[in-house]
Amino acid sequence: MNKTLSSFLRAGMAALLSAAAASTALADGWPAKPITIVVPFVAGGTTDIVARTVGQKLSESLGQPVIIDNRGGAGGTVGAAIASKAPADGYTLFLATIAHSIAPGLYKKLAYDFQRDFDPVALAASTPNVLIVNEKVPARTVAELVAYIKANPGKVNFGSAGNGSTEHISGELFRSMTKTDIVHVPYKGGAPMMADLMGGQIQMAIETSPSASPHIKAGKVHALAVTTKARSPAYPGVPTLDEAGLKGYDMTTWFALMAPHGTPPEIVQRLNTELARAVQQPDVIKRFEEQGVTAGNMKPTELANFIGTETTKWVKVAKEAGATAE
Repeated sequence: MNKTLSSFLRAGMAALLSAAAASTALADGWPAKPITIVVPFVAGGTTDIVARTVGQKLSESLGQPVIIDNRGGAGGTVGAAIASKAPADGYTLFLATIAHSIAPGLYKKLAYDFQRDFDPVALAASTPNVLIVNEKVPARTVAELVAYIKANPGKVNFGSAGNGSTEHISGELFRSMTKTDIVHVPYKGGAPMMADLMGGQIQMAIETSPSASPHIKAGKVHALAVTTKARSPAYPGVPTLDEAGLKGYDMTTWFALMAPHGTPPEIVQRLNTELARAVQQPDVIKRFEEQGVTAGNMKPTELANFIGTETTKWVKVAKEAGATAE
């Protein structure tokens, strides 16, 4: 081996050892200051509810404040772009959703690469979406709703938390499978969308369970079906869309804690352990169950594989449904 190559290899090895030492040192002292979770939707919606629930528990277990930073817009892609450029030091995290697996099928270009720019940490929770209508819509079953839409083509609006959101793709899939003419109205989050649904500005939505649940219980909107394969214990007597005639309809909305790519693996593993413990605490389980939410439980490698599978699936669905966010 010549001297030049030998020197090059020694320098490379030294750089790797130095980087590893720096990563270990950072992990050893973490967390030494508040942690921020970027939530890519406005306050009050389901993603925000999940983030605040787990954020409080992480704050208690890690001994540092956990700050929720709502960065809504463009179906969650604005917040994702911001979080992807944060330092990979464990102090900025990101609560991703199924919307981020859908987005590559809806946008021609994104300011980030979801699978390349983030390291999976832990699956926080999952939930069905619920097909809901306001009280002015004369339908209490899916069949009645489809008949009403077909009698009023182009006059029924469905709301979503934004272009590319889970509500958006749920509605597009409903439109495609029922061959109906419904109009998509995107918002900057689930909370303002729900306000307009109850106010009569839009007629229907396929909203995530935690956002819809309190309004269903209050009788302000009516639940016609859930989007998952199995019925939800949170909605006794409410059928699945598959049972209601949309054979094969199956969508579960999930929420995953992510970190900017390159975050020390020791920090990622610590967060995974703490989050798994947090979502199994009795008060969290009780709150989740009341809202039709199931606590998550995946290791980082399992979550990476899951996200890869979900992204392939929903990009295909979005393209087949002709959905677009641009």
